[in-house]
Amino acid sequence: MSPELARVLHVSLNHYLALSAILFSVGVLGVLLRKNAIVILMSIELMLNAVNLDFVAFAKYNSNIDGQAMVFFVMTIAAAEAAVGLAIAVAVFKRFKEVNISYFEKLKG
Repeated sequence: MSPELARVLHVSLNHYLALSAILFSVGVLGVLLRKNAIVILMSIELMLNAVNLDFVAFAKYNSNIDGQAMVFFVMTIAAAEAAVGLAIAVAVFKRFKEVNISYFEKLKG
């Protein structure tokens, strides 16, 4: 590979951080602006994946494995969050035939 091509293809830490910031911002907007519970759960997953991207990028540029270990724990928590959130969404759908976030208040006792 030529040195010019290598210079063009170089991805720095700033590129990863910028992509992560964009993903996290899209996730925050999805949580704040949407009323569908499934879309909100997907937006939370997008925010967690943005954080995972930061962990992996910092681990790569610091040459240690701590970031990958943190990603493992974040993915475990994300899977548990998705399971509980989808179970609640199914309960709301069974009762109201819609998964609007405003119906979650009516699930009390």
